[in-house]
Amino acid sequence: MFSNRHVIIALLVAPLLSIGAWFAVGQLVGEQPQQAEAGSDYPLLAKSNCRYDSGRCELANGDLELEIDVQALASGWQLRLLASHALEGAVMAIEGGVPQPMHSSDGGPQQWVLTLPAMPAEGARLQLVAAAGGSRYYADTGSDFLQRYRSPQP
Repeated sequence: MFSNRHVIIALLVAPLLSIGAWFAVGQLVGEQPQQAEAGSDYPLLAKSNCRYDSGRCELANGDLELEIDVQALASGWQLRLLASHALEGAVMAIEGGVPQPMHSSDGGPQQWVLTLPAMPAEGARLQLVAAAGGSRYYADTGSDFLQRYRSPQP
């Protein structure tokens, strides 16, 4: 069977053709990225580091990427939001709580902070709304990434 050169060539070419067809179909009928429209709302996708004790949570939608991390202060905790693009504002709520506006830090419109008197309870959900380019981006994610900070208080 493998002595025929046509069979050998077919075995080598067939996988290449199937991979090429996969990409061609993706280009023809795949979803094309759309420009964000002013006044519209868009969800942010929580990346995998939000689901385990990583110390930070990354959220993304297209070219907008947000990263949430925490710093210990003498009077509580500070949640920091770092954005890939300038934000017009950001609001964060901890599950069942009142939404609190985040404040722009010294880093300009790409760094936002929120001071909390206590760490969110285990299993609490964080809800975030950020405004950029006239659009609103929202996310609802767990607080599992904050687990390493929950045991000792500063």
